[in-house]
Amino acid sequence: MKKIFYVTFLLMLGLSSHSQAKKWTLEDCVRYALEHNITIKQSELDTQTAQIGKSSALGSFLPSINASASHSWNIGLNTNIVTNALENETTQFTSAGLDAGIDIYKGLQNQNNLRKAKLSVVAAQYQLSKMRDDISLNVANSYLQILFNIENIKVQNEQLAINQKQLERTQELVNAGSIPRGDLLDIKATVAGDKQRVINAENTLLISKLSLAQLLQLEDFRNFDIADADYDAKQSEVMFQTPEAIYQKASEQRVEVKIAKTNLEIAEKDVQISRGAYQPTLQGFYRFNTRISYADVPNFDASGNFIGYGNPAPFFNQFSDNKGHNFGLQLNVPILNGFSARNGVLRSKVALERSKNALSQSQLDLERNVFQAYTDAKGAYNAYEAAQSALEAREGAFNYAKERYAVGMMNAFDFNQSQSLFANAQSEVLRTKYDYIFKTKIVEFYFGIQIIK
Repeated sequence: MKKIFYVTFLLMLGLSSHSQAKKWTLEDCVRYALEHNITIKQSELDTQTAQIGKSSALGSFLPSINASASHSWNIGLNTNIVTNALENETTQFTSAGLDAGIDIYKGLQNQNNLRKAKLSVVAAQYQLSKMRDDISLNVANSYLQILFNIENIKVQNEQLAINQKQLERTQELVNAGSIPRGDLLDIKATVAGDKQRVINAENTLLISKLSLAQLLQLEDFRNFDIADADYDAKQSEVMFQTPEAIYQKASEQRVEVKIAKTNLEIAEKDVQISRGAYQPTLQGFYRFNTRISYADVPNFDASGNFIGYGNPAPFFNQFSDNKGHNFGLQLNVPILNGFSARNGVLRSKVALERSKNALSQSQLDLERNVFQAYTDAKGAYNAYEAAQSALEAREGAFNYAKERYAVGMMNAFDFNQSQSLFANAQSEVLRTKYDYIFKTKIVEFYFGIQIIK
């Protein structure tokens, strides 16, 4: 029984160690999201739909061919379709045919539809690329948020450890009668507040991990954990570029403007397609048909004696005798169609103007976003430097406060205030650090530097 227990324990320990062995890096998270995210899969399906539309446009250049066949029974007095004679009998009739048609000229609509379909494929691919970029940025933001929460827990635990030691020191001083008991109560309240902040920081970390796991759409999100990487907050080389240079690079590479330009080209093709309805169309056609008719006709000999039933005409000979061919050209010239062609052109022109406005707006949005991202990154770096300077000052003030408190020249309340300011300065350095890293990632993204190579 003990052996079974030990084996079971070791197996569970091995499974637990295996589940905890995976430490996700930023590159792992981004790659997994790009492969499994449902929104990206939906966008990939849109690309497949665009490819199907292109195939349909290619098919419009091919002839349409259809075969048909029918079989019927005529009972009683009916006209034999083959002989045109009235006969009181049961007649079976079989017909078969083949129809073929091809567009010779259709106002260049087929050609423009194919060009539009090719542009739709390109637009769908651009949209997929944009979706992948958006998911990558969201994953990076969530990942950096987890790193900040991890560092913040370390800061809170350090403060808790310092205050717990201070509590022990204060207890000794109170027992010795060196300081009043009220200082001990203040330190106890501080330690309790530190424990609460540690719990809140741990909960925030757990929620941030769950958010990233849900973004990655992991099923086993309980065992999800990331690699504790340390990112430097040094200035990126891109930040030494001017905003104008970054915008120029972004306008050439970013898909937002490319999507708008492709949609504009699609709208121009729609105008050309709608104008094709003004022009005449010419179609070629070919039709083949044949038919047979047969019945149980009583046959008699020369003396009038019944000799059996038979068909008056040979069965297979009728297929050859009754066949027919029909081919030619059909010209349709639009004269009056209830303004449908005219209104179609007007609607496509309105859509074209909308696409032009959308292109202008996308260029303005890109320029604004680039300048905003550049300004935010600059401001975030300045805030990070200011937070570091403030941390150095707060650390010096806290060390001085410890010295004064140790010799009884500062009360517990003022000491706790100094320590809280020092802890807040540490948290602010972490916050500004990861805020700057993420905002730098955005600027690099506009410059064409991907999150993962």
